[in-house]
This record gives sequence, structure tokens and C-alpha cells, in this order.
Amino acid sequence: MKKKRVELLAPAGSLESLKVAVLYGADAVYMGGGSYGLRAKAKNFTPEEMKEGIAFAHAHGVQVYVTANIFAHNQDFEGMAEYFKSLEEMGVDAIIVADPGVFSIAKAAVPNMEIHISTQANNTNSHTAKFWASLGAQRIVVARELSFPEIKEIHDNIPEDIEIEAFVHGAMCMAYSGRCLLSNYMTHRDANHGECAQPCRWKYHVVEETRPGEYMPVEEDERGTYIYNSRDLCMIEYIPELVESGIYSFKIEGRMKTPLYVATVVKAYRDAIDTYLEDPKAFEEKRSYFLQEVGKASHREFSTGFYEHKPTSDDQTYGHNSYVRNYDFSGMVIDYDKETKLVTIEQRRKFSVGDTVEILLPNRPFISVKIEEMWDAEGNSIESAPHPLQIVKFKVEEDVTVPALLRKEQPL
Repeated sequence: MKKKRVELLAPAGSLESLKVAVLYGADAVYMGGGSYGLRAKAKNFTPEEMKEGIAFAHAHGVQVYVTANIFAHNQDFEGMAEYFKSLEEMGVDAIIVADPGVFSIAKAAVPNMEIHISTQANNTNSHTAKFWASLGAQRIVVARELSFPEIKEIHDNIPEDIEIEAFVHGAMCMAYSGRCLLSNYMTHRDANHGECAQPCRWKYHVVEETRPGEYMPVEEDERGTYIYNSRDLCMIEYIPELVESGIYSFKIEGRMKTPLYVATVVKAYRDAIDTYLEDPKAFEEKRSYFLQEVGKASHREFSTGFYEHKPTSDDQTYGHNSYVRNYDFSGMVIDYDKETKLVTIEQRRKFSVGDTVEILLPNRPFISVKIEEMWDAEGNSIESAPHPLQIVKFKVEEDVTVPALLRKEQPL
């Protein structure tokens, strides 16, 4: 299969999210199995779900990468080779690793499988990239601490067949390339083993030992700050710069996110990338539209991370750790009857008669509709849908493809 000029790589924290990512425009997805990944709190995949997800992705021409990017301890290597062989048998296209020991096991166990070097490996220069390439790695996921010129320099000084992958959207870790000790120290949950408690998102005050109960705020001075809460990365307005810097795979963070988040962000980036590659002038005209669309997914305030400059106080959020939630994930569209014009929704969050909702469709603009009437699965008229997974129907005049997602704007 001939590769595209760039790849849009989406997170798949569950089978449902994987299918959504595929349908809404991802070229590849990355997911975790039951072992060796850095998102232990994600739903991850059972072997059966992994097989189903791989089959679904491949049927749509989408590749599947599996994370194995923990920093391994001695006991972690038991069964690792067998696990990698099972991934190969399922048809996984590549595994993502950070630990040299894990890399060596993978090369011996599945020599024909692609290996991508995780951002956790602190890939900050071309010499490191060439080192991994000399061992047989096919792709380098660069550290998040790099600027456009630094990435371009790496690209220009590595073999042409070595691909560069970089995060372009999602949560930023306050620690270097995600290597963090805070969680282990404060909660005994090892971030580098996939169990991060995200203490960088907590709100901190200072307490002087002789004044218990007196909480003094932690503030920034001319030397910096001691608050860790970084803003989310968003590079959707910088597609030209990403392409010109030599990045092949545009990676979206978010294996802990909802299907609505995945659909919204993937669709927005798919549209932005395709528009730029087809007509750069049209992309310039739609920059603000792309930012508006990606902003409909739950997020912290946006930042460009290290791409343009070293982060400043504008790239941190000091007063809170809450999200911007402009839209709720209200349900999954599971059926549409063209004759009756009735759409069937599996509810995820309450919505009611009188609400204006949006139906987010793959490969088409969203449909906005005001709910005038609503019925339950038995055909009884109802005023609201308050129950999780409740089956609800209402009329939509414009044809709806299935599956699709229902979202509702939150009041200001």
C-alpha cells in the first residue's frame, strides 16, 4: 500500500473509539493491549477486541500500532516475547517501544514487524534517531520538547526511509518527554509503568509548619513558577509548518478520551490536512474554522507547546485544572430510517425536547437539529432522555449515515 504524504494517527482507548477514529478519518490508530503500555487506566483491549479492532481497521485501509512503551523492570520481561508474537499473528502493523531491553526482545521475537521508538525515549537529536535506525527502527517519535527548526534538522540528517512522528494535539506532560516521578513519589503509582495519577493537575498551596490550616497560594515570580499544569497542545492552525518540518505522522494524544473527543479532533485534523494538501490558499482561509471545530472537544486552554518557542507563563494554567467543555457527548447514532426520517440514538448524556443538538458525521458537515418531539424504544412520547444507554428516537429531515455521534452545546 502506497503511503500518503502525511499520516494522521489517532488514539484508540477502546474498541468503540478505534472504530470512531477509523470512520472519522484516521490513517492509523494506536492502542494498548493488556500489558506494557503507559495507559493502565485506559480500557485497553482484550485479545478478542484487539483482533476485531485490527480486522475493522484493515478493512478500511487503516494501520494499527500497539504501545509497549513502559520502562521495564526485570519481572516485566516474562512472557514479553510471546506477547509480541501474538501481536504479529493478529496482524498488528507496528509496536511502539521506549526501553532498549524491550526493543531487543521485540527484534528477536518479531524481526519482520516495524518498531517505532516512543517519545518516552527522549528523541531530541539526529544522532539518537540514527542510533535507533541502525538497530532497525523504522520510525522515531520525537520528544515534545522540540521546535520546528530542531525537528527539521533531525529530518534533514537521518536516512530518507526513517519516518518522524510527532504529537500535534492533546495533553502535555510537565515532565521531560513524559518521564515523571511525581506520581510514584506522591501516590506510589508509577507513571513510567502506566499508572500515572496526574498530580501535575492538582491545585497546590504552601503551608508553613507552625501555621497549620493557613493555605498560601503558590505564585509566579521572575524566576518561574512551581505550578505544573500545562495547557493542551493544539497545532491545527500550523499544518503547513508541520509538513515543512518533515513530520510524517501527526499524532493525537487521547487514549483516555471519549469517542466524541476522538471523532471531533480526528475529523477536524483530517479536514485541515486534506484542505492544505489540496489547496494551501483554502487552508489559510479556513484556519479559524478548523480551530473552532477542534475546540468543540473537551480540552484545557490551548498552547503550541515547544514548537514555536520555549513555553512561557502563557502556556501554563495557574488558577485551576478544569477543562473547557463546550459540548457534551449525548449519544451514538445507531439507526436512521429514510422513510420515517427517524434517527435512533443510544443515549450517553441527558438531552430533552427543545434542545438543539448536532449530529457529527464522517466525511460530511455536521447536522444541526432542534428536537421537536421524542420517543422511546416502544414508541412512547417522552420529554427527555435521562437514562444511560436509553434508546431514543426523534426526527431529522436530512439523511443521516450510521454510525454517527450526537453532541449538545453547553449553555454559557
